[in-house]
Amino acid sequence: MSVNSFADELRSRSDDAIAALFEARPDLLTPIPTDLSALSARANSTPSLMRALESLNKFQLEVLTSACTLSEPFSKSEILSVTIPEAGEELLRLWAAALVYKDGSKFRLPGNLRNLIGDEPGGLGPHSPKKIDFIALKDLPPDSAAVLERLTWGPPRGQVASVKSPGKAIGWLLENNYLMPMDSKTVVLPREVGMHLRSGKVFKDFAPVPAKFLGTNRKQKDVNRAAIANVSNFLRWCEELAHNWSDEPPIALRSGGLGVRDLKRSADHLGVDEICVAFVAEILYLGGLIVIDTDDQILPTNSFDIWMSRTLEERWHSLVSLWLETSRVSGLVGKIGEKNIAPLGPELDRAGVASMRKATLHILSKNLELDPDIKVLQSLIAWQMPQRFSAEYIEWTLREAEWLGLTGQGALSEFGSALLNGAKDIGVESALPKPVDHILIQADNSAIAPGPLTVELANMIGTIADIESRGGASVYRFSESSIRRGLDHGQTGGQIKSFLKKTSRTPVPQPLEYLINDVAKRHGRLRVGSAHSYIRCEDEGLIAQILHDKKLEQLRFRKLAPQVLVCDFESSDVIATLREASYLPAAENANGILISAPAIRRAKSRPRPPKILSETSAPSKIIVKGAIRALRAGEKASSHKPREVPRTTANETLDLLHQYIEEQASLTIGYADTNGGVSNRLIDPISISLGTLIARDHATGEMQSFRIPRITGVSPAK
Repeated sequence: MSVNSFADELRSRSDDAIAALFEARPDLLTPIPTDLSALSARANSTPSLMRALESLNKFQLEVLTSACTLSEPFSKSEILSVTIPEAGEELLRLWAAALVYKDGSKFRLPGNLRNLIGDEPGGLGPHSPKKIDFIALKDLPPDSAAVLERLTWGPPRGQVASVKSPGKAIGWLLENNYLMPMDSKTVVLPREVGMHLRSGKVFKDFAPVPAKFLGTNRKQKDVNRAAIANVSNFLRWCEELAHNWSDEPPIALRSGGLGVRDLKRSADHLGVDEICVAFVAEILYLGGLIVIDTDDQILPTNSFDIWMSRTLEERWHSLVSLWLETSRVSGLVGKIGEKNIAPLGPELDRAGVASMRKATLHILSKNLELDPDIKVLQSLIAWQMPQRFSAEYIEWTLREAEWLGLTGQGALSEFGSALLNGAKDIGVESALPKPVDHILIQADNSAIAPGPLTVELANMIGTIADIESRGGASVYRFSESSIRRGLDHGQTGGQIKSFLKKTSRTPVPQPLEYLINDVAKRHGRLRVGSAHSYIRCEDEGLIAQILHDKKLEQLRFRKLAPQVLVCDFESSDVIATLREASYLPAAENANGILISAPAIRRAKSRPRPPKILSETSAPSKIIVKGAIRALRAGEKASSHKPREVPRTTANETLDLLHQYIEEQASLTIGYADTNGGVSNRLIDPISISLGTLIARDHATGEMQSFRIPRITGVSPAK
């Protein structure tokens, strides 16, 4: 049976076939088409076809491209003649996705598909208007043979100085119709000649199956051990970066994002490279744990405190789940050409990258205990999604999966497998070492944390000491600047000593107590306020020293009194310059009271995670079933549209409705909406009560109420 159009062919498909179409191309479901004509129009639209092509693997794309070289309608045997035997099964999959449709026993292509594949499918040129005699190829001159060899597998076009005087080799090919002139300087190889030279096959080599996975063998026990160490490091990076930005918040660029200087400073603080810091910052940004505040400071949000109160597994799971879905690519951070791409900036989104991440991890999940060969893995992804493939994205995905602890030593860990499979207990909590509530202070003014610290202890020790080395046991260093930072956060020297004596399992060494006492004694002797800025100090000798210090000449201090200096710079700049010159100033307010920086600084703005370029996912069976029911109802209703539902009076409407209720028959009503528009509705009437008709609407499959005064007419559904 021959069909007239793409829409007619869709009408002939079963409900199961329509369901398979929606599963293959979920974008066709949003919004649900009114009828099958609307579905065919959407399935033939350029945006939908582009999405469908992006979902094809390399072999499916080769089969579809081969179909574009044939004249319509074409048969399955014609496809097999220009491809390989395995193409038959792929042709049926392409039909299920409505990328080809049936015309009786043959096939056609949706109208817009050829435009997307291009005028030269598979590198083949246009059809020749003249008949070609291939017998003359026996007398093919060597120079002409070299020209054909270059054009055989595409591109089929070549440039000449002039078609009128092309030279002996090309002239012979033009004379025998083995080349066609396109313009005065361009010749093209006709499709018939190209197929003849290719021995009747569109592609030299078809790829019906992907390459075999190759990698280095790993023991799962070692993989898990490395992965849990990565999980611990990642969670620590998140905490340290957020706490560091709470103490010293970076200022966002005007264009948005984190500047190069702040990125480098944060990398030095964490002891990792800058691209790793960019990745951690992006993950925190995605989770709404940091935000660019109204004053352009990048600060943690209150959500960070909530996040810190959760279990370690919940923290890890919440961030890794976001990474799997995000369209942002932290690997792009840095210079591309003359432009610098900043972390947290607006230029990191790339469509399709989430699908590539999931495909990469899916391959690893099918090949456990193997550290993949990067080239082989890239070839597998290139076969699976040739339209979206990027070799760099695969490298970045593997690197980030290792940072997150999804993989260890390159292979997928049990934690990564559990996350991908949706397990409730991933096993991270039990595998991570338990937090410790003590430190071990050494004689050299350092302290050893014999494991991950509790939240309260980590916050306090991070304020009064600088981390020196990281790992299973972290080392902190007490210094003049770190003690000063603790004093700036409102601690006193006595409180710091009391805290250390309480939390240290070893005695606090005397040199450390002397250091704390000395810094606490000097802290605040020098005070900075706004006059534009002023300095006051009871020690007149210190005032004289500052006034004559060459390191401070740029501040241009002026002496107002024996104990007071003023300058024209902001108080924050004055404090920073004094500290660089080894002084220990403290800030005070207009009333002369010391200002203590809050121990915890949080953004005033609400978390604003970046929007994600969404990718269509497979719809649920319930949604597909409802869509098919709506389509069938729309088809029935549209079949009545050529003739309007005849208008009836109120009495006639009631009589007809009672009649159809008794007969339990379907009917079509004209129903006016609140704007006065009238639409046809296909229904099964159930009952009438208080001027309202209760009926099942075929479009939704649900019971609905219809006000009888709004029913303009009633007619039987046929």
